[in-house]
Amino acid sequence: MEPESTATASLLHQPRQQRWRNSPYATSFRLKTSIWGELGGSVGDLGTYIPIVLALSIVNHIDLGTTLIFTALYNITTGFLFGVPMPVQPMKSIAAVAFSESHTHLTVPQIMAAGLSTASVLFLLGATRLMSLFYNLIPLPVVRGVQLSQGLSFAFSAIKYVRNNQDFITGKSGSPRPWLALDGLLLALAALLFILLSTGSGDDPHDQSSNHQSSRTTARTRTRLRILSAIPSALLVFVLGIALCFAKDPSIVKDLKFGPAPIRLVKITWEDWKIGFVRAAIPQIPLSVLNSVIAVCKLSTDLFPDREVSATSVSVSVGLMNLVGCWFGAMPCCHGAGGLAGQYRFGGRSGASVLLLGIGKLVLGLVFGNSFVRILGEFPIGILGVLLLFSGIELAMASRDMNSKEESFVMLICAAVSLTGSSAALGFACGIVVFLLVKLRKMDCSLFKFRGDTETRESSVSA
Repeated sequence: MEPESTATASLLHQPRQQRWRNSPYATSFRLKTSIWGELGGSVGDLGTYIPIVLALSIVNHIDLGTTLIFTALYNITTGFLFGVPMPVQPMKSIAAVAFSESHTHLTVPQIMAAGLSTASVLFLLGATRLMSLFYNLIPLPVVRGVQLSQGLSFAFSAIKYVRNNQDFITGKSGSPRPWLALDGLLLALAALLFILLSTGSGDDPHDQSSNHQSSRTTARTRTRLRILSAIPSALLVFVLGIALCFAKDPSIVKDLKFGPAPIRLVKITWEDWKIGFVRAAIPQIPLSVLNSVIAVCKLSTDLFPDREVSATSVSVSVGLMNLVGCWFGAMPCCHGAGGLAGQYRFGGRSGASVLLLGIGKLVLGLVFGNSFVRILGEFPIGILGVLLLFSGIELAMASRDMNSKEESFVMLICAAVSLTGSSAALGFACGIVVFLLVKLRKMDCSLFKFRGDTETRESSVSA
């Protein structure tokens, strides 16, 4: 018998429980902390997910039930494939174009055409392994600049959510948020302080120590930090937000309809393809390459060095899930570095985190369908801002490993242009140019001098 067959036979003769532990399913979904930690991490990216999904559902009439079902399947599948809390988030540029241009909102077929176009490009880049080539060639300071700009952008938006009332349909901030209300400033600040008290700066409590305290005090401090970090703070804050939805408007109970929404095939005309590609796919493609693949792979390597996630697999994953879901009207999705940072920040350490999130979405999509949009419409925006703030800060902190002034300079130029120009692609291009110019300035020119001297000597000998 061949060695491989012997190993297979040995595995089959193992007890059922042991075979499960050694299977790829158990490896991907094995808890790295606790069930409460994974549950807390599962809601870590909802600060970006809910506002965009809500706006697309209200303004562009995307079916929320269909989106919940398909994004649930995406979550479950990616949790199994990658074994890390790989997020599933809306394609932000497509969403921004879809509902921000009030005089010409994109239709559902046009949004789906944009998602399919973007997915096709990413799938081809992944299938041909060109994405891995880009990932290996792009300098680390430029990647860090993209991550820093995205993280700060999330943090700025989060502060607006906390301070002011928001109109997601127009994308504009309104009047200052009142202090005392079910969605008041006091509630948001209380949620922020609660999360900050329980999670601190996001460090692992098992790695914390202090050389300035006695061993007894240090042990006592570690025990307290472990107890605090075990609290699923983000999950509790999210559950509170759901409860406040019904407290703000009890009539939403009457508007809920049970049962999944019918899933239909979207008919896309040639005109829809042209409009969707030109207006939405073109600005989305560079953002997806940079933030949804390059940045998320680098962040995953930083957070989970023992579980490598390749740029090829992430790029193909984004392509495949949209090449399926967009034909049925599901919101175009990608994997975002901000979502991964948020889920990690609140306790997600394995594929179990997104598995639990996927199960929750699937239940909501099958039970409430599109009527769940009434609940999301009443969700306290200040609480969403708090969740988004911690996600953004966690993503921005990935840039703290720049060890030289040169690296920090390139990173900050890239981040500054990305933020002021509102374009990650523009910041990326400027970062590449600055990086090359800095390297060119330090390039050793002795080789060129040697060649020049050789040519001079050869000409003199010939003479």
